[in-house]
Amino acid sequence: MREFRWPVRVYYEDTDAGGVVYYANYLKFMERARTEWLRDLGFEQDGLVREQGILFAVTEVDLRYLRPARFNDALGVTAQVVERRRVSLQFAQTVYREDQALCAGRIRIACLDAVNFRPRPLPDRLIEELVDVD
Repeated sequence: MREFRWPVRVYYEDTDAGGVVYYANYLKFMERARTEWLRDLGFEQDGLVREQGILFAVTEVDLRYLRPARFNDALGVTAQVVERRRVSLQFAQTVYREDQALCAGRIRIACLDAVNFRPRPLPDRLIEELVDVD
């Protein structure tokens, strides 16, 4: 599957007292990139809940913090599906400043029933978009 890249600007609210991005905010940046990846494929998350009764939830995170990002940095965040299972996807994601990796990791998301939060198979239309992933 192709690598998707989304731009993010570091705002003051993203930083700690030293002007460095707070570690948990890298997860927020990655979440935005996955949301925009879905949107780029033609899926709106609120539409998936409303029309198919499903939502996505993070079930596993493995991150490595490599270098700090700072206030006002222009960053790029990638999202690439590296594994597809019946009810989940695993993404390789990296936060970059220019070509320098700042934070990298793997995030697994599960497809869940929006009412009872039990696992549900990925939508057929989404699987069709992921034919390159196995």
